[in-house]
Amino acid sequence: QVQVTESGGGLVQAGESLTLSCVASGRAFTRYVWFRQAPGREREFLCGINQSGLMTSYKDSVKGRFTISRNNAKNTVTLMMNNLKPEDTAVYYCAAGRSYSGAWGQESKYDAWGQGTQVTVFS
Repeated sequence: QVQVTESGGGLVQAGESLTLSCVASGRAFTRYVWFRQAPGREREFLCGINQSGLMTSYKDSVKGRFTISRNNAKNTVTLMMNNLKPEDTAVYYCAAGRSYSGAWGQESKYDAWGQGTQVTVFS
């Protein structure tokens, strides 16, 4: 059974850091990504990493603040978020897919999605 599970969300003050984790199981995946959806807004791509962890992609607005990494031994993908801002408040989703090419932010390339974890940043 394919399953994607996120954890680590919570309530933090602006300027603080938070780390989200994702476990994707049930089949082999080639790409892992994080998206987020703020209230009243469309879901947006944040960053992605391939299976080996050697290739990453970031949305420009989070470069330098967010870091995605993969631990193959633990089969986890981690999103480390630093210097959080109130505008980072959203539900964060982890997804996994089996594509080797194409745009990282194309949602249709990911066929396994988690339920999401809430991140709330207050000022």
